[in-house]
Amino acid sequence: MKPSTNRMLNRIKCIYMFINKNGIVTTQELVEEFGITPRTIQRDLNVLAYNDLVISPSRGKWTTTHKKVKMSS
Repeated sequence: MKPSTNRMLNRIKCIYMFINKNGIVTTQELVEEFGITPRTIQRDLNVLAYNDLVISPSRGKWTTTHKKVKMSS
C-alpha cells in the first residue's frame, strides 16, 4: 500500500474514533482537531458515510451509526 493511502486510512480511522468518542461533532470541530482543510475533512467524511459508519443528522454535524466496526491497528 502506498504511504499516502496508509496515511489517509489512518486519518479516517482517527476521525471515526473522534466522532464515536464525542457523539455529535461539527465539521469545523474536525477541521480544528485534525488541522486539515475543510475539503479534506469532507472527503474523509464522505468515505465514512459511504460505508455507513457516520451520518449527518443536520447540516455540518456528524455522528456515528450503530454499524459494528472491528478496529485493527
